[in-house]
Amino acid sequence: MNDYGTILVVDDNEAVLTALKYCLVGTFEKVMTLTNPDRLIALLGQEHVDIILLDMNFTLGVNSGQDGLFWLQAIHKHHPEIPVVLITAYADVQLAVRGLKRGAADFVTKPWDNDDLVRKLKDVLDAKKNVATLDEVESEHIQRALDRCNGNLTKAAELLGITRQTLYNKIKRLQ
Repeated sequence: MNDYGTILVVDDNEAVLTALKYCLVGTFEKVMTLTNPDRLIALLGQEHVDIILLDMNFTLGVNSGQDGLFWLQAIHKHHPEIPVVLITAYADVQLAVRGLKRGAADFVTKPWDNDDLVRKLKDVLDAKKNVATLDEVESEHIQRALDRCNGNLTKAAELLGITRQTLYNKIKRLQ
């Protein structure tokens, strides 16, 4: 079932893009591909993307991963809400750690195992879905305080360390 939204795969190798498209089409509602990362930021401004699978090397003959780290930073600057999974054939532990420290959600090596790749991408998106918003956390906390105080706003406000009026306003805002 393809209920994981849209994935954008960025890699300069057409064969890799084709293989990844076949691998991911059953999991994602939409699989977009891009061979040139220079169009990446503009594309993200035009299309809704839920996750990005980003190659680490785009400069011919250079395998340092710096291209991928540059584009990872650019994505996070303009679209920090989109998780990025890095992929490369020239993997080493230091490169993976640098990518993760700079905000990558995960790291995959080429050649990849299809099932493992899909699982990693799903895990990243599932983890993103499981993060509660501040309003949800606040609402749940207020409800627990009210339950503990049997619905008494004054006592619940004292328990929460806020005024009764502030509690009333928060309840009204969160409804």
